[in-house]
Amino acid sequence: MPAISGPDHLRAHLPVSRETLDRLQIYVDLLRRWQRAVNLVGPSTIEEVWTRHILDSAQLLAYIPQQAKSLLDIGTGAGLPGLILAIMGVEQVHLMESDAKKVTFLREAARLTKTNVTLHHGRIETLEPFPVDVVTARALASVEGLLDYTRPYRQADSVCLFLKGGGVEQELRQAATRWKMTVNQFPSATADEGVILKLEAIRDVG
Repeated sequence: MPAISGPDHLRAHLPVSRETLDRLQIYVDLLRRWQRAVNLVGPSTIEEVWTRHILDSAQLLAYIPQQAKSLLDIGTGAGLPGLILAIMGVEQVHLMESDAKKVTFLREAARLTKTNVTLHHGRIETLEPFPVDVVTARALASVEGLLDYTRPYRQADSVCLFLKGGGVEQELRQAATRWKMTVNQFPSATADEGVILKLEAIRDVG
């Protein structure tokens, strides 16, 4: 993918209002400042933050069902993709993160960008489950692991949106030994081998 990274690159892929761009810029500026002290994202990716992180997260917006009312982003880290989707207009976003420093960053980022999200500090295995319509995750675990983690949060019609790279086919084959589901794959706008995995009608058969 081209190494162009900035607000214009985001707008070339997605319709974004000036107000939303301004809020995303506030997020990016804060991320750059905090990154000097807290490892929020890979150091080598910070110079391409608009492509590698903002667009990578925002592209999920097109795959969220219109009727969805709640979204859970597990292992959200710096709020990727969950906080970015909330800034883009997704409502009832829950961000789950176990690292206290990252939770502090998320709280400050939500405040400065005037974004309404619910923060959950802890590991997904130890928190009290609640039902959600959409689950998102990025660079966290295998497909099988993600389905295990999110089982208590998913409903019969919940949708999972996972950002994946190379090796996704092997992950899906492994997951299929325990789970039945409808699988759709869409090319990522940010990485040649990147895939947006949309999983629906998920049933545990193992």
